[in-house]
Amino acid sequence: MNEELTPVSMEYASLWDDMDWNLGQLFMMGFDGTEVTPQVRKMIEVYHLGTVLLTAKNLKSAEQTAKLVLDLQTIAHKANHPVPLAIALDQENGGVNSLFDAEYIKQFPSAMGVAATGSTEMAFEIAKATAEELDAVGINWIMGPCLDVLGNIKNQSLGVRSSGDDPGEVSRYGIAAMNGYKEAGLATCGKHFPSYGNLEFLGSALDVPVISDSLEQLSANALGPFRDAISHGIDAMMVGGCAMSSAGVETMHACLSDQVVDGLLRKEMGFEGVVISECLEMEALSQNIGVGGGTVMAVNAGCDLLLVCRSVAGQLEAFNGLRIGLENDSITKERVQQSLSRILHLKQKCMSWEKALTPRGVATLFPLQSLHAELSEKAYNSSITVVRDKERLLPLSDLLRPEDELLLLTPLIKPLPASAASAASALHSNDSSPEPLASIWQKSASGMSGEHVFHEFGRSLARQRGTRVLHTSYTANGVRPVHENLINRANAVIVVTADANRNLYQQGFTKHVSMICKMSQRGEKRGKPLVVVSVSSPYDFAMEPSLGTYICTFDFTETALQALVNVLYGALIPTGSLPGSLRKNQKVHQTKQHWLVEQWDQERDAHGLDALLMNIHEENSAEHPCVLANCTYKSFLLNGIRAQHFVVRNTSTQALYGFCPTYFFESTGTGVVGPILVDPERRNLSIGQSLHNRAVKSLLQGQGVKRVQLGSRLPNVYLGIPSSNSFERKRLRQWFDKMGWADSPSRPVCSMLLPNLQSWTPPERLTVSLFNAEVEFDLIQGVKHASEVLDLVRTSSRVGVREIYGLALRQHTGCGIIRARRRTDAMLLGAVVLYSSRANWAEAVPAIKDSTDVMGGISSPVISPSAGDFSTLLQGLILLGIKQHQKQGVTAVLLDYVSHALFAPNLFRQSTYRLDDWVAWWDGIMRRGRAACPNLVRWIPRVAPAAAIMSIGI
Repeated sequence: MNEELTPVSMEYASLWDDMDWNLGQLFMMGFDGTEVTPQVRKMIEVYHLGTVLLTAKNLKSAEQTAKLVLDLQTIAHKANHPVPLAIALDQENGGVNSLFDAEYIKQFPSAMGVAATGSTEMAFEIAKATAEELDAVGINWIMGPCLDVLGNIKNQSLGVRSSGDDPGEVSRYGIAAMNGYKEAGLATCGKHFPSYGNLEFLGSALDVPVISDSLEQLSANALGPFRDAISHGIDAMMVGGCAMSSAGVETMHACLSDQVVDGLLRKEMGFEGVVISECLEMEALSQNIGVGGGTVMAVNAGCDLLLVCRSVAGQLEAFNGLRIGLENDSITKERVQQSLSRILHLKQKCMSWEKALTPRGVATLFPLQSLHAELSEKAYNSSITVVRDKERLLPLSDLLRPEDELLLLTPLIKPLPASAASAASALHSNDSSPEPLASIWQKSASGMSGEHVFHEFGRSLARQRGTRVLHTSYTANGVRPVHENLINRANAVIVVTADANRNLYQQGFTKHVSMICKMSQRGEKRGKPLVVVSVSSPYDFAMEPSLGTYICTFDFTETALQALVNVLYGALIPTGSLPGSLRKNQKVHQTKQHWLVEQWDQERDAHGLDALLMNIHEENSAEHPCVLANCTYKSFLLNGIRAQHFVVRNTSTQALYGFCPTYFFESTGTGVVGPILVDPERRNLSIGQSLHNRAVKSLLQGQGVKRVQLGSRLPNVYLGIPSSNSFERKRLRQWFDKMGWADSPSRPVCSMLLPNLQSWTPPERLTVSLFNAEVEFDLIQGVKHASEVLDLVRTSSRVGVREIYGLALRQHTGCGIIRARRRTDAMLLGAVVLYSSRANWAEAVPAIKDSTDVMGGISSPVISPSAGDFSTLLQGLILLGIKQHQKQGVTAVLLDYVSHALFAPNLFRQSTYRLDDWVAWWDGIMRRGRAACPNLVRWIPRVAPAAAIMSIGI
């Protein structure tokens, strides 16, 4: 026996020989009623029951639950139990909540709904909040997380209770939830080993659902999350009652098989915690084997805690069966004590009498109410997923007029346990069976119709926009005349489905309604608008492109349906994504959405923008190694230049999905649309289009704006439309053409990096030429030279040049200006700006921060129109700029905005030279120096981008 699992306290020594007490600790049992019953009191006092499982049938409110739990613990304490009772509860959120209290217990999304938010941090916070609420009422053990990987999406037993069909994703969210539960002090239990994600149901309740996957298949997929949970220290594991039938294993009930429990879970996977059996009263097991016989088989298989939660008769049969098995040596005393050691170890770690008899109490939830309510709203807002909106029906507020009618068609289902509509009506089933939620809903649907479940949803639709909403339900009887009349009458239709893969009548009804809507013309070019909403499994119509607009909420609690209302009417931008393998398919079918574009707020968005820049850089690092490598949010902040930046963000998580800066250069009346940056995981969702449209609109409405262009010399990130390769440039050009830039003139521009300057000297002939010219060069700094320099700069019409000179003249450190004057009359003929990483605008030139070189920059050369020798002046300004940088120890110089229009015609005395000719010319000059180096000139980015200019009339 593992040393860690042996008795750790001498106070239990006298109890090891008390077999009645030992056996009682090996059971987890439930009972009927919201108060302590004589039967459960007897189980605790006489049979030494050690664990109680509470379900919805026991719980009416948080205060009642706290009293019930305390009463149970008090009975155990007075009966001289050496350790407290373990009080267990299923509280998975979404559709599986045993405890509901509108005031104290907050509702959160299902496991799949949480995964749809894309945030494991949120999964942790939700689990922690849930556990804090349970801990306050005395619950010390939560039956979670659910670690099942969905393998058969058309025949799901769990649906949204699983995080999805990707083992890695299920593992990440499961471990995040487990850690959240532990953070709040609850014991944890992974379920349902070896996985309920791919069960085959044979029809009858007496037929055991079957796992047909081989052990190799299970190990490669379904067992991954369980294996990871074990390595992260999960406390317990529930083993299912399903059958397994494959080449590697053949068993009628997994929890009764030593090959599964002791062999696979214990020995192969190394689990040393508490193993809980499936409920031994489940019909397939009790009818085939019997509860008494099942207890013996479960213990011998390796289970530590035996779940018997339906009837007192079944529980007494379980006690007697285990006792008889011990008496006739079917079970050894050592085997019982091995399980007892594990159970006591868990209780000592997570439970104490002090905490059991003096729980935190409901009053401690008051300070958490607002925080948990905010987290709940944030989670639901982030989970709503628009899978498709091909015809751009969303938001409906743009489609419907005040006098229009909206038809809501909903199925007849029972409300979720966490729904206010069901507060007076608890579910009569528990989580001990892999039965689908849909089946549970249908069993009691007679007591609560669909009209009641979705009544408040319809009222919210009507209230929020003043729209008239028509609401009726549908059943397996299909589309009736009343439905057809309402469809013809309405201006738009919403069809709600709930687990349509298992309720095939919902699929048939929805497709029939879709056909009617498509055939309905009424003078419109397209059919009647139809929105299909799945309020449970997203697999209902995820692969059905004929339904053009499809939304998933993952449950239909009031909070989820209110978030849905906000999405339908455009008050909330949906940011959720489908689970696992469906996510890739979702990207293919996503269509244009109208994203909420907000103004940049540095305090709120700085961290998010840095994360966005890092994501884009990492995705494009092989293609654009220099563009975003050193870029931060500060790169887009230009002092002294009018700017307005825009973001698309997740308003719940604060994550930035897109960013677009804009600037106004007053000297030329030019508005600039900076780089449009979109998270790689959120592309093709119209985020870039939304940012572009808002940016252009804002600029055109700005005072003094005469023209708008893409890109500029500052910030020196993307100077225009990148042209890394011809295919990508063509695609981007086409995109901007559709945005209204089709007839805009453009010119090639780039930045150039001149590295390896440690020992370089200019060619002697060029030095002599400059010395003999009737021009003298010097370096100036400070505003005392401003008047003369700015008079020269005003002769340039290039965007941003005057602003850069203004910045350089106002700063005394990190920058300066080299000027060229005629010797005879000191007339200023040309100037160029030098700067280092200490310049106040250097943050806007990320390449200047390259850690591999000591960097310097040369920017914005201006030559007077009256200068005679343009070429000599330009060469002199740039070469002397390089020499000045060399004096400061600079090893690489950046020419931050090279324009064909500026250099080529004058430099080469012809108008047909390409920018490559400028590079070739410059490379020749550098190579003729005394320390010519290979690959001396390189691009930032590697290939010249192109800037485009748009007239104000776009």
